[in-house]
Amino acid sequence: MTGTPAPSPSTPSASGAPLDRIRVGSAPDSWGVWFPDDPQQVPWQRFLDEVAQAGYSWIELGPYGYLPTDPARLTDEVTARGLQVSAGTVFTSLHRGPDVWDETWAHVSRVAELTRAMGAAHLVVIPSFWRDDKTAELIEPAELTNEQWRHLARGTERLAREVGEKYGLRIAVHPHADTHIDTEEHVVRFLDATDSDLVNLCLDTGHYAYCGGDSVELIERYGERIDYLHLKQVDPEILADVVREGTPFGPAVRQGVMCEPPRGVPELEPVLTAAQNLGVDLFAIVEQDMYPCPPDQPFPIAERTRRFLRGCGA
Repeated sequence: MTGTPAPSPSTPSASGAPLDRIRVGSAPDSWGVWFPDDPQQVPWQRFLDEVAQAGYSWIELGPYGYLPTDPARLTDEVTARGLQVSAGTVFTSLHRGPDVWDETWAHVSRVAELTRAMGAAHLVVIPSFWRDDKTAELIEPAELTNEQWRHLARGTERLAREVGEKYGLRIAVHPHADTHIDTEEHVVRFLDATDSDLVNLCLDTGHYAYCGGDSVELIERYGERIDYLHLKQVDPEILADVVREGTPFGPAVRQGVMCEPPRGVPELEPVLTAAQNLGVDLFAIVEQDMYPCPPDQPFPIAERTRRFLRGCGA
């Protein structure tokens, strides 16, 4: 297996343009998986079976420990279903400074080792939440100090260097609701503070819209910094209520704020077209946050979403 997207036949989009640089996949998140082990989540075998049956060939690892962590076993499991791994995912708190480095690296190195062993080339890096995603309890202030921004930028650059040198992976930092890299202002500040040769983005269309951003504008303005995509939509009516009430992200997800395309925003075909116009190969991994959810809910949504994306040309 390889983490480099392989060529595939061009499929015309609704507008007639082929999206032949986009490689679509899905992730455990689309099956309601947020944690390594949780009785409310579907077993990993069912996720692998259903993601393949829904028509996807690329997956992410999801939370470390949800899928088998033995590379030989995981290779056998994904290969048997015609799947390949595009990326692993880690959470970090690098804004807290050098004191958290050892703990961060212990976690990152485990995930990076498995990611490399599965032939993937990307490590998605999500900043830690400033309020708990289960209880909504405030963990720390929502705004960083100038010193914390410096810690975040320098720590992320160090992480990129170490991951690249030791594992041959590229990091893609994921702006995310209820983290310190969320709004357009914060995303741009982070990009301007980091070395473009080291640090790039995983643009999640749903999270960016949730936080008021325009994905197409970001791609057109900072295209050289977009290294990976997560495809997701937000229900604008539920989002308006979330914003009005100041609802934390976890409860907002339980209200259905992240919805099945094409029912929400942003429109995905313009996003995919903008990404295609960058002229580079990009993974576009479907993620529809819906933790927790009934076990029979994800599969039909995944099938419909794959069909919808094919209609967009991806």
